[in-house]
Amino acid sequence: MAKAVRPGRRATNERAFEQNEILVTWVRFDPDGEFTGRRMKSAGLTLRLAPNSGGRTAAELAGLLGDSVGAIVSTDPFDRSVFAAGPRLRVIARVGVGTDSIDLAAATEAGVVVTTAPGMNSETAADHTLALMLAAVRRVTEHDLAVRAGGWPRGGDLTPGDLHGRTVGVVGHGSIGAAVTRRLKGFGVKLLVTDPAIAEVDGAATVPLETVFKESDIVSLHLPLTPQTRGIIGSAELGVMKPGAILVNTARGGLVDETALEHALQSGRLRAAALDVFANEPPASSSLLSLPNVVLSPHIAGISLDSIERMTRQATDNVLAVLNGTPDPAVVANPEVLERLAVYAEAGAP
Repeated sequence: MAKAVRPGRRATNERAFEQNEILVTWVRFDPDGEFTGRRMKSAGLTLRLAPNSGGRTAAELAGLLGDSVGAIVSTDPFDRSVFAAGPRLRVIARVGVGTDSIDLAAATEAGVVVTTAPGMNSETAADHTLALMLAAVRRVTEHDLAVRAGGWPRGGDLTPGDLHGRTVGVVGHGSIGAAVTRRLKGFGVKLLVTDPAIAEVDGAATVPLETVFKESDIVSLHLPLTPQTRGIIGSAELGVMKPGAILVNTARGGLVDETALEHALQSGRLRAAALDVFANEPPASSSLLSLPNVVLSPHIAGISLDSIERMTRQATDNVLAVLNGTPDPAVVANPEVLERLAVYAEAGAP
């Protein structure tokens, strides 16, 4: 088997990777696609397809990795044990932008470049956020169940609310949060935004997190999951929300204390929640699944036919660029690894 090209050492062309394997766990990767599988095969790479729809353990992933030099993945758990099991691994291309399932420090120590696909699904995720928000406000899923059961609840306990005229708080104003606020402006809402990196947002008031929870009728989460944000929404934050408020989460399930959220929903403190993400995915044992005032979707906010094509093509580009020794720093989640690899290359290591 030919030796893998290390990042930092430029190959003359993409055919330098003959017989090197790429592990593909992303379920929508097309092995015969013009800009995906066919491009990799023409570069001399081989593909190991192991689609992951959720629930894969680190041990299972380590068993799959073998001698792969690259991986195109979604939410597979790359911890230190996985990197130890894959000594030839040089690049992980995340289809999406979240890296909470990857130990970036361990990746850097192992000399593995981790890339993402920024901006490829921001508008898609924003569309889905508004869909969930409207579904919760207008009680779409509750009405759907009632009609299917033979009911016709045009009033009473299932009377829906309005989005226009409400106060909506957006927690996190990166590319997805910003896309959500752009959409919300067309609904005639009062916008509150909290993000420590953003001082001013046109058409919205920038306020502390506590103010968002105290004053909003609807709170929408758009934060990355980091050690600092894990569990950032707990009983204290939920406890100051307006009676009858709605929580929307299309970011990461680990942001929210799900037990506290369940209590807030059951007690009537919150009118509803709309969730695309969960602490454990799929959430087979979550009590939230049994609550009629929770709108659910399967971590699909950023996924559409169009965004899949964009993200998968970007992930393919990222793998080839890294193996060619020409990684794009703009898509590298652990940029410090590039300095280490540059030093390695300058030292003339094989």
